[in-house]
Amino acid sequence: MATNIADKQAAIRNTDNAMEFELALEFARVVEDAAIASAHTMGTGDRHRADQAATEAMRATMDTVPMRGTIVIGEGERDEAPMLYIGEQVGAGWHDGAKFPQVDIAVDPLEGTNLCATGAPGAITVLAASEKGGLLNAPDCYMEKLVVGPSCKGVVDLDASVKENLKAIARALNRDVADLVVVVLDRPRHEKLITDIRATGARIRLITDGDLSAGIAAAVIGTGVHAVMGSGGAPEGVITAAAMRCLNGEILARLVVNTPELEARVEKMGIKDKNKVYTAKDLAPGKHIVFAATGVTDGALMKGVRFFGEGTRTSSIVMTRRSGKVRFVESIHLAKRADVKVRFM
Repeated sequence: MATNIADKQAAIRNTDNAMEFELALEFARVVEDAAIASAHTMGTGDRHRADQAATEAMRATMDTVPMRGTIVIGEGERDEAPMLYIGEQVGAGWHDGAKFPQVDIAVDPLEGTNLCATGAPGAITVLAASEKGGLLNAPDCYMEKLVVGPSCKGVVDLDASVKENLKAIARALNRDVADLVVVVLDRPRHEKLITDIRATGARIRLITDGDLSAGIAAAVIGTGVHAVMGSGGAPEGVITAAAMRCLNGEILARLVVNTPELEARVEKMGIKDKNKVYTAKDLAPGKHIVFAATGVTDGALMKGVRFFGEGTRTSSIVMTRRSGKVRFVESIHLAKRADVKVRFM
């Protein structure tokens, strides 16, 4: 084990792109292990158990990764979350004193806890990482979001009307507004937004959870999703921004600061303009960005975890910004038995 760590440390010291080249597949291992753990709870109806299983597995695996990581977006504050809290130190470097790189990490151990608990499509485990200071430390509040793919980058405006934005998207994609599909979280707060979208003739795909995975789908051709609109969690917005930096998509976002308590917290975090419209580069300004996600239940981009006699199969996506790689990874995790056979599936 010591030799393995030393080898990895030497490799990291010898390349400027170490986080993308050396750590990308390590992060894939982190989200895979979290997905497998939560998949064992799939369909049980216990969302808290599913989230706990994913969180515990993610933390345990992350502590074997050759890095000195700090959680900048996690399960909550230290007093609210037993693990993966904001400010928590993770990675092998903190335990053995090795001089591994410092990495900021944003995690959502299980996006779609309700989806996993009910066996519905779209649950994923996900993390984004960057060099220190490369991810905005966003407060745990709502955020207005508009997510589009590369073709629509620069043509939308968060302050424009729904009609204007959908017309701009349609022009950029060389199609009619009626051909657009917009993903919206099915929440009472989106009643007017849904009415406005339908008034343009565009179609809506309502989702119960998982606007992060929907945002990724909007930036990938062939998913049938052209935009994501509405408000959702700010932490998920930062992770979406990391994915957009890798996919050349765009997210426009603004914090929803509507209580004195939130205003005080935003000010304490050093955010001077609560009305600022953030871009993907504002939310995830890092030079080196790694995004990794694994499907827990079936989704548009990844299949869910599948258990079979010889082991477990996972479907993941791993993206790196600087190197410009998007990997779709199918992994077989063999059962610990001497008679296990690998077959093509």
